[in-house]
This record gives sequence, C-alpha cells and structure tokens, in this order.
Amino acid sequence: MDLFDVLTLIGGLSLFLFGMNLMGASLEKRAGGSLKGLLGKLTSKKLLGFLTGLGVTAVIQRSSATTVMVVGFVNSGLLSLGQAINVIMGANVGTTVTAWILSLTGLDSGNFFVQLLKPTSFTPVLALIGVGLTMMAKSDKKKDVGMILLGFAVLMFGMDTMSGAVAGLKDVPEFQNLLLMFTNPILGVLAGAVLTAIIQSSSASVGILQALSATGQVTFGAAIPIIMGQNIGTCVTAMLSSVGANKNAKRAAMVHLLFNIVGTTVWLTVFYGVNAVVHFTFVAGPIDQLGIAVVHTAFNLLCTALLFPFSGLLEKLACRLVPDTKAPEKIQILDERLLATPSVAILRCQEVAETMARISMDALKASCQLLETYDPKAARAVRETEEEADQYEDMLGTYLVKMGGTDLSASDSHMTAKLLHLIGDFERISDHAVNVVESAEEMKNKGLSFSSSAKRELSVLTAAVGEVMDLALEALLRDDPALAAQVEPLEQVIDALKEQLRTRHILRLQRGECTIELGFVWSDLLTNLERVADHCSNIAGCVIEMSHDSLGVHEYLDAVKAGGTGFRRAYESYAEKYALL
Repeated sequence: MDLFDVLTLIGGLSLFLFGMNLMGASLEKRAGGSLKGLLGKLTSKKLLGFLTGLGVTAVIQRSSATTVMVVGFVNSGLLSLGQAINVIMGANVGTTVTAWILSLTGLDSGNFFVQLLKPTSFTPVLALIGVGLTMMAKSDKKKDVGMILLGFAVLMFGMDTMSGAVAGLKDVPEFQNLLLMFTNPILGVLAGAVLTAIIQSSSASVGILQALSATGQVTFGAAIPIIMGQNIGTCVTAMLSSVGANKNAKRAAMVHLLFNIVGTTVWLTVFYGVNAVVHFTFVAGPIDQLGIAVVHTAFNLLCTALLFPFSGLLEKLACRLVPDTKAPEKIQILDERLLATPSVAILRCQEVAETMARISMDALKASCQLLETYDPKAARAVRETEEEADQYEDMLGTYLVKMGGTDLSASDSHMTAKLLHLIGDFERISDHAVNVVESAEEMKNKGLSFSSSAKRELSVLTAAVGEVMDLALEALLRDDPALAAQVEPLEQVIDALKEQLRTRHILRLQRGECTIELGFVWSDLLTNLERVADHCSNIAGCVIEMSHDSLGVHEYLDAVKAGGTGFRRAYESYAEKYALL
C-alpha cells in the first residue's frame, strides 16, 4: 500500500462520511411528517416506545440524532425517564439498518441479477436522478428526494473507494498484526469505542470496519469486540448533548451509556466464556460485510432482549449515578437540542403556541367575569397570565428566529412564519384581558355601576367575543380552514354590535341615564373587546392562509368581506343570535 493508496483511502473516507451525513440530513428533512407522527405516539407503553425509537432511527439512519432528540424531550418535560429508556433501546436496534445497506457492496457473483444489486451497478443511475431532481425540480420535496439519492450515491462510492484502497493491506504483515491485537476483547472494545467517539456515528464506524473487511484479514474474533465497542462510543453524542441539561436529561444520556456498557460486558463475557469451552471454529475465520451486519444486528437484539425487562433497574441505576440536587430545576419548554431536527422542533413550537393561545383566551374570559363580580385574586391571576403570555412570546419568537437559520423544508418554513405571525395576536389578547381588568377595577374603586340595560347589552357582546375566541382556537387546534371561515362573519357582527352599543350609550347619556365617567369606561371596554375579535380574525385568516399556500391573510379578509352566499348566511345567523333587545 503506497502513498497514493493512502490518499485514495482518505478521499474515500471523506466521501463516505459526507454521503452518510448528507443522506441522513436529507432523510430527516424529507421525513418530517413521519417523524411527527411517530413521535406523537410516544406513551408509557414499553413496546410502543421501543418501536418508536426503532422506527425513527430506521427513517433518519442516525441513532445519535434520535438519542439527542430524546435528551431534548426529557429536558423539556415531554418524556419521562422511563419512556426515554424504551425509545433509546429501539434506537440501538434501528441503527443496524445502515450496516445491512452497506453490506450490498460485498456482493460478488457472476449472476447478472446479483450484479444489479451491487451499489456500483445502480448508484450511478441514482446519482444521475439525484442531480436531475436537485437541479431541475421546482418542488422542495422532489429536491429533498434528489439530495437523499445523491447522499446515498456518494456514500456508496466512498465505501467502494475505501474498499479498493485498503485491498493492498492484505499483503502487509503490520496490518495483520494490528488486527491480531484486536482479537484481545479489551483492546477491540476500546478501539471500536474510540473510533466511534471520534466520528460520533456508530453507523459510520461500522461502515469503515466493513470496508476493511474487504481485505479478507478482519476475523470474527477481531470484529466482534470492535462492534461491541462501537455501540459504547456512539454514546458520546448523547453525553455531550446532556451538558447543561436538567438531571433527568442527564439520566437519559446515562441510561444510553449504561445500556451499551452492561450489554457489552454481559455478552462479551458470555461469548468468550462459551468459546473457551466449545472453541468456535469461525472465530479465526475472515468476516465479510454481510457478516458484520449480522453480528451488529444480533448484538443489539441480544442487548435489548437482556435489558428490556429490566428497564426499571436501569432507571434506578441512572438516578443513583445522577442524584437529585437540592436546588429546584427549571424545565426548558423549548430545548435548543431539538433544533437539530427542525420538524420535531416545529411540532414542539406548535404545542407551546397552542398553550399560549389557551391561556390568553382564558385570561380574557376571566377578565369579563370580573365586570360582573370583582375578585382581587382573580384580577391578580389575569395579570400573572398576561406576564406568562409575554414570556411565551419572547421565548417562542427567539426560538423561531433561530429555527429560521436552519435548513427547513417548505412546509416547516411556512409553519415557522405562521407561528411568528400568531404569537403576536395571542399576546395582544392577553393585553386586552388586563385592560378589561383595569376597567373593572376602576368601576370597583369609584363605586360605578352600569345600568341594567347596559349590563344586558354588554353580556351580549361578551358572549359573542367568547364564541369567536372558541371558534378561532378550535380552528387553530384542528387546523380546520372550514371552521376558521366561520370566524370572519361573527367578527363582522361584533363590529356592528360595538357601533350599536356605542349609539345606545349616547342615547342614555342624552336621557341622563348614564354619566360621562361611566362613558369612558364603556368606550374602553367596547374597544378592547372589538380588538380581541380582530385578533381572532387574524388567527382564523392565518389558518386559512396556511391551507392555501398562495393566499395571504389580507387577500382572504378582503375576499370574505366582499361577501358571498356562505358569508351572508353565516353573518345573518350570528346577527340574529346576538341581536340586541
């Protein structure tokens, strides 16, 4: 093996690692919807959690990404430590898929159909299709598919280049002696762990071992401990991710490490113990790419079979190693670790935004109750809720801006813009709730009271505003444009109600049935309630806009206000429902 072979090996390794990263990132981006569906099924059921971890890792081809996500979920309070353990076990099995794909490079037969299965036969075609889709496709989804195909082609070309470059090592005695060292279980495990820790990908380190096996000098005795060590080395990514996280997130990373250390220790002991008695003949024989895939899968399945029933013990051990602290820990509602998987981060932002919408609208309803019966504790609760909504807006706004700097799919980019637009409306609704509280406090402090007719009229308006908020929130939660279309007719009715109530107030003033001081409070209330309806209209418009990518909120509102049979029918129905006596 000369200098040029070394340079070829470096180039092949670089292509291999780049292709693996490109394919994984593109799969992650393209499979955003699948990830949301899988992660949405996370429950306390052990088997379902295991299958979720397996499925997510099989989709994105990166167990380290899955474990980092799990650490982020635990740190955000979305997953308990017990749930995380099951997902981590599934991720360990899911990562074995990559080794099976890479084992295709070892196919060797004169049969035409077998030759077609070799990556060198079909990856040029995939690369050509990938380039075509990436350069010419207008759809982002097709471009993502193109990047997946390109990543796979580069990965396989890199693998083939590495295999060709190391072929000459079969005649190098020093290489044979080095591999002979790794038949020592301790050295083999250390070698596998260190290599994987450096490149932070067990799939990549298994691929490198598969490339070296093309020399015919890698034996089962050397490969088995190296593969076991690779599973330990991949834990470095999760351990690094847990730095700065809360104790449960640190425990999740610790569970990942314990799972692989315990599994390696037990099965390594069992294998070499049995071998000392039985003397397996295959141990000294050469292993190929397919054999490595089989060993990798078998080891992970055996580890899961061993430890799956004892996940509770793993949890207790992790709690012992990462003890509770005296100082209370604050849960990070939005964890920056999730930004590495934008589709998952978007899902979390949606959930937080929906929580913000609920508390803002609940605050408005609570403030309207204070107009009838003032309660200092309830008033204080509304103010506290408004401060919480402000915090949500700052947190979500900052997080979404950071997310804008990541590589988002078209749908995720639209959702980011939608959420940035919506959180301002949610925050303003909570502000109006405080304004209503201030009006109620002014009336309480000054001993003011509306006339019976004014109270009756105000109850009609608050009922209409309550319904428009319910409609807007339900349309948002269900992402239902048909339900959102019901908001604008009701908002128009509320606008008309406001003008009617203002006119009736002026008539009461003229008859001496109301004071100017009460008139200012009345005017403020009408303005605040009408503006809440406007914000609900914006929310509904945004829901409809996102269901029709080409339609803007202002265009939607103009079209609705221009009228139509459906709009007029809905408007008349709401006008009748909230007619003043």
